[in-house]
Amino acid sequence: MRGDGRWWESAVVYQIYVRSFADADGDGIGDLAGVRSRLGYLELLGVDALWLSPVYPSPQVDHGYDVSDPRDVDPVFGDLGDLDGLIADAHGHGIRVLLDIVPNHTSDQHEWFRAAVSAAPGSPERARYHFHPGRGPRGDEPPNNWRSVFGGPAWTRLTRTDPDDPEAGEIPDEWYLHLFTPGQPDLDWSNPEVWADLEKTLRFWSDRGVDGFRIDVAHGLAKAAGLPDDRRQPGWTPVADGLPDPRFDSDEVHQVHRGIRALLDRYPERMAIGEVMVGDDERWARYVRRDELHLAFHFALLGAGFDAAAIRDAIDRTLEAVEASGVPAVWTVANHDVSRPATRYGDPARARAMALVVLALPGTAYLYNGEELGLPDVDLPTDLVQDPGRDQGRMRDTARVPIPWEGEGPGYGFTTGTPWLPMPEEYGALTAASQLEDPDSTLSLYRRAIELRATHPAFAGDDVEWFGAPEGCLAFRRAGTTLVCALNAGTHPVPLPPGDVLLTSAPLTEQGELPPNSAAWLA
Repeated sequence: MRGDGRWWESAVVYQIYVRSFADADGDGIGDLAGVRSRLGYLELLGVDALWLSPVYPSPQVDHGYDVSDPRDVDPVFGDLGDLDGLIADAHGHGIRVLLDIVPNHTSDQHEWFRAAVSAAPGSPERARYHFHPGRGPRGDEPPNNWRSVFGGPAWTRLTRTDPDDPEAGEIPDEWYLHLFTPGQPDLDWSNPEVWADLEKTLRFWSDRGVDGFRIDVAHGLAKAAGLPDDRRQPGWTPVADGLPDPRFDSDEVHQVHRGIRALLDRYPERMAIGEVMVGDDERWARYVRRDELHLAFHFALLGAGFDAAAIRDAIDRTLEAVEASGVPAVWTVANHDVSRPATRYGDPARARAMALVVLALPGTAYLYNGEELGLPDVDLPTDLVQDPGRDQGRMRDTARVPIPWEGEGPGYGFTTGTPWLPMPEEYGALTAASQLEDPDSTLSLYRRAIELRATHPAFAGDDVEWFGAPEGCLAFRRAGTTLVCALNAGTHPVPLPPGDVLLTSAPLTEQGELPPNSAAWLA
């Protein structure tokens, strides 16, 4: 492993959606032993670190993002010994390990929330969450008009038994806040007990050798003071544009991130990266100030279509956002929450081209498992979709179908049992084993690109310089180096910039031109 103390500034990090990566015990769900069995593959791919989706005890309402104990492992994935062994083995392969931390909310099965439900209004147990009486004469209306990310009100009302009249049955109680599912009650970060528990969690895993943390919903930990109504919601006349979202990005959230940074600074070579979904780039940049998060996802490139102007604008926006703080940019075009690039861009060739764009940019790159195989989204029967947002049209499970490793269906080497989501027949042509033998495969392209990125002297410089390019195309150079990346997002072949060709995402034409839907690296 790189031991320069700031390894994360130019790393290639591989996101593993654990339940879909590799299943060692044949129950159809990926596990830690399965990940451990594939570390040789990750070393061959050349990645510097892996990021594990949540593996903590959980009712799995939101596939592990509803955590009932942040300092243990769910039996479906293994146990603490399995995770300790994975960390040790990964380090032996030169690969660091990041865990997904979920500090915005807990599961409704967390011991804290169970105690809160049993406690009375105004109790210390309820003060760890957002419990409030309802509005209206009898409190029958939610405390405010906030909406859940998954649709519907962000509030659920409890019922309780009247201690003075237990025979009367259940009576209405307070409401609790959940920005996601009702099974994910939001913590109240104004309560010092909440921070103390996160500190305990970060120390627990850092002491076990974890190298870093991805902070889920990093922009959501603090809510607007007084929990005011969301004036952007229907019911306000007129609906005003440009108003802040009171659910997210409150100024107080930065106190939390300063605390995280101060703690991790006591552990050499540890880092934190935030999922920060803030549209205002000036406000976004606050999350990566010198005493806050080491890195943060800026999702401009992820949201750009396969259009040269949109891609260039996204790159410029991202570099400008990080410039003031002096942190490196984070680049990604895939994760467990969005459609896969091979489908989203409308053509697998375009996904291959974007891989070269991402890996040529200065900073750090995050890949999502299966991206390197060129996997498309899978059309799933509605009754098999487990995504809690399915009723509001969120079909993220189409990008979460298990990884095809080798052989034939139904398990393709992922499992000897029945996969938790069905794997389609077309996966037979996309297995890792078959692609390793094919020098023109998407996997071979990623392997070569990551190797060049790590070893070629042209991959230096912290900025990009844009060249003039034909319509529908773009070309940039890593500032101060000889590396040039050219992308043809147009409809006709175009001449390449001057230089020796290092790698192309598709064969050049007979005239040596770059065909549509492809990219090239030159030096």
